[in-house]
Amino acid sequence: MPRSTIRRTLSALFSVTVLPLAMNACSTSASQDDNTVNFGYIDDYNGASLLAIAKQQGLWKKQGLTAKAKVFNNGPVQIQALGSGDLDYGYIGPGAMWLPASGKAKVISVNTFTYADRVIAQPGITSMKDLKGKRVGVPEGTSGDMILNMALEKAGMTTKDIQKVAMDPSTVVSSFTSGKIDGAGIFYPAIDTIKKKVPKMEEVASTKDTGDTFPTAFVAGNKVPEKKNTKVIKVLQQANDWRKKHPEESIALTAKMLHVTKAQAKADASHVETLSTGELAAQTKSGEMDRSLKKLGDFFVRNKQLEENPDPSDYYTGDLYQKVHAG
Repeated sequence: MPRSTIRRTLSALFSVTVLPLAMNACSTSASQDDNTVNFGYIDDYNGASLLAIAKQQGLWKKQGLTAKAKVFNNGPVQIQALGSGDLDYGYIGPGAMWLPASGKAKVISVNTFTYADRVIAQPGITSMKDLKGKRVGVPEGTSGDMILNMALEKAGMTTKDIQKVAMDPSTVVSSFTSGKIDGAGIFYPAIDTIKKKVPKMEEVASTKDTGDTFPTAFVAGNKVPEKKNTKVIKVLQQANDWRKKHPEESIALTAKMLHVTKAQAKADASHVETLSTGELAAQTKSGEMDRSLKKLGDFFVRNKQLEENPDPSDYYTGDLYQKVHAG
């Protein structure tokens, strides 16, 4: 079952909201306390579902860990926080995968595969060609940016053919709904918000058009010890298998954690494909995961985010993932 690549990060500043996942009030880095886990996430189904499950199932405690979660607005800022020691772990989409590929973090687990990214346009604009010369908003460095670049390439266009406007996701939503931009490279669930105010908006390109699925992943700081990574990977694997077996309950737990309705969480989850831990381990062992990451790296090189495409084993701890799964 081949997997191509790419998906989401977001942009700009992050929220400082902290949600306790266990009874612990202090914030410490990995180097200070090997039993405390400071975990970043993005407030959507991909970013939050396993954390919600791990809390409800008591999985952190089973590994002798105490965890805290901090919500961020994007993946790149989490990578920065990993580098400074403010976070031990974080959640990113493939829009930020070039950062671990450049050596700034380690991918410890692939999370989900998603189909949530689109290029959207105002009513009456029905193709990428129709966006020529028009204002197109996009959160740079995100999967929205990726789908925009991929769609332009497929249409024989470049960013020079449009007026590309960098903005964070919330600004994309407000600017599109107010008519300040003609199109956008953006993703669900933000698109659901836009549709409520612009129900006749057009989807002129999507990940389904490219045949790619966009992977999301969990990352660790480079200085986090392997012993701690082993325990955290175990928690993620157990939570992942529970999510796979209990999709409706997982949606309900995620909705509760994010303070959204079950309907909203379910709509978000509808763009997500989950694999069991066994399936993820098998893809890692067969080399399929490396091939997907390598293809993603090729995109980053073409997009000038990477100078060269490294071997995935340089930043994906696939051997450790398989070892933990094997017990």
